[in-house]
Amino acid sequence: MTTPPPAGTPVTASITLIEDDIRLSELIGRYLENNGFRVRGVTHGNDAVEQVRSTHPDLVILDLGLPGKDGFEILRQLRPQFVNPILILTARSDDIDHVLGLERGADDYVIKPVEPRVLLARINALLRRRLREWAPQPTLKFGALLINPGARSVSLDGRGIPVSSNEFDLLVHLASHAGHTQSRTTLFHALYGRDYDGVDRILDVRISQLRKKLGETDSSERIKTVWGHGYLFVPDAW
Repeated sequence: MTTPPPAGTPVTASITLIEDDIRLSELIGRYLENNGFRVRGVTHGNDAVEQVRSTHPDLVILDLGLPGKDGFEILRQLRPQFVNPILILTARSDDIDHVLGLERGADDYVIKPVEPRVLLARINALLRRRLREWAPQPTLKFGALLINPGARSVSLDGRGIPVSSNEFDLLVHLASHAGHTQSRTTLFHALYGRDYDGVDRILDVRISQLRKKLGETDSSERIKTVWGHGYLFVPDAW
């Protein structure tokens, strides 16, 4: 993980924009540069993985429909080592693509066309969340479940549970509010810095992934869906 900058240090975040539409790439790149970012463009899928690995940007914007390797393959190859945010920016609006992108490790999914200010807000929200990960937090323990925010690790019955950065952030938020239902609106503001639009599937995917990894069954209800209200972390179910 990138080392956090000292307090008070001015930061110019770097972005790798993987987009084969050269005109669109130039427009997005110019807009982001005018808003203080350093932007490096990649227009061919076969060049994307090596470019990201060699420059390690603070954030990646990734199109899905690329020549050579498509966005899903790039995401699959990047995610095991690259821990910074990846935002999918695509014209594909199908729910299957949306869910698949999130399951493979994307942090957010934005459909073209998008207002530049909306894209900028999504980017800033992802970067703010990354900074929050460096803030010290106490260890959380519920029965056999141990969540260590400092090490960003989760164990259950003494066995390490591999979770993504997104899954970890969601679990920490729910566990920090154990016994209190968290609405979708609250979770979207806390985790993604935006309103819930009534359609976005990102929470459904993350909750489903967490439940599987934490061994939840139909009878255990460790992370409970409270219909019409949100999600509840049950503190005595571990």
